[in-house]
Amino acid sequence: MAVSASLFPESVETDRLRLERVDADDAGALDLYEHWRTEAPNVEESTEYVSWEPYDHPNGVAETLERAVDRVEGGDGAMYLLRPRDGEDRAGEIAGTTGLFTGWDQRLAVFGMWLRKPFWGRGYSGERADALFELAFDRLDLDVVRVSHVPENTNSERAITKYVDRHGGRREGRFRNRVSFDDGSIHDTVEYSVSQSEWAAADGAETAVEFRD
Repeated sequence: MAVSASLFPESVETDRLRLERVDADDAGALDLYEHWRTEAPNVEESTEYVSWEPYDHPNGVAETLERAVDRVEGGDGAMYLLRPRDGEDRAGEIAGTTGLFTGWDQRLAVFGMWLRKPFWGRGYSGERADALFELAFDRLDLDVVRVSHVPENTNSERAITKYVDRHGGRREGRFRNRVSFDDGSIHDTVEYSVSQSEWAAADGAETAVEFRD
């Protein structure tokens, strides 16, 4: 199925966040290396439960961003930089990344997120989820959103449970040996889903969302 990359907005604004799509001409996105490198502050904690490991060279980050651009151009999803808006502490900094990845044949979207430690505990996970739900269901007209975490990640469990419940979704269960990490380890995942009809009935958004193309 051919899908126009324009379906994924260049930026998304919520009350406190700006999501900026990673694009081929966005050289500034390589600033991510400062936060993804092996010696970055708190990087071991912030990547403990993600499938990738910190990078030891900027080239690795560049390759990751190139793959993200390919996804946009192929209509398979988009990766966004998260930045707090004016009025927030550390406004304008890269707080983390988020992504929406599509399975068009299954009419499915999968959310992902990585957040730097200084930005934990602010409710940013739920706020960007409000935006991505609207993107998945209202703009892309997909049927189901899926999100997951490894069982040991209790911070993600609390955040995901809160916004999934708020949007009318449910915990699907624990799935064994679901994901492989770059270090060779294999992990279970705990998975959740929200359908478009559940989302529409719950009306659980806590923030205004604006797409900019």
